[in-house]
Amino acid sequence: MKLVFASNNAHKLSEVRAMMPAGVEVLSLHEIGFEAEIEETGKTLEENSLIKAKTVWNWIVESRKSKVESIDGVFADDTGLEIDALNGEPGVYTARWAGSPAANRAKALRELEGKDNRDCQFRTVITLLMNGDAPLNGGMIQVEGIVRGRIAEKEFGEGGFGYDPVFIPEGYDKTFGELPAELKNHISHRARAIQELIRVLNDGMME
Repeated sequence: MKLVFASNNAHKLSEVRAMMPAGVEVLSLHEIGFEAEIEETGKTLEENSLIKAKTVWNWIVESRKSKVESIDGVFADDTGLEIDALNGEPGVYTARWAGSPAANRAKALRELEGKDNRDCQFRTVITLLMNGDAPLNGGMIQVEGIVRGRIAEKEFGEGGFGYDPVFIPEGYDKTFGELPAELKNHISHRARAIQELIRVLNDGMME
């Protein structure tokens, strides 16, 4: 099975490819020649992941290039950090909350200064679109993965990306930025969403 992941983010691609079972090839947008910017105009994670998947899928259908003819489907993700004390912010605006990853982390720390409740969750929604000849027969599937945790009082670690240096997952005393990549890939919100996606794919291929 050949699937396109609607992203060029090297960290995400590495994480997703490491988890996919044998027989599933994951291509990046760059690898299929898609270079356009996708405007994320949705008001929810579900809407944005669908917008990204549908934009790429429509491009594939319209391009009719030999290098994309064998593609079975497209999946896209959208992730939000939802902080309890901030009424779920930044949510759908997570990646662009303050303009850059470093500024985003600084804003999270600043907004929680003096607050006892630092609980939050990372939530990833994945939308999968399949062509009519592939398993799942042209269906649209949405799955999600959630990991609860809390915001640290300062940054720890240099691993990962985004908010990883300030997010401590439930059950651990280290941030995603400190934990080994292999462990993070196993317990993260994206990992849980990908695990659910794999379950759906496996079920579809077995039917």
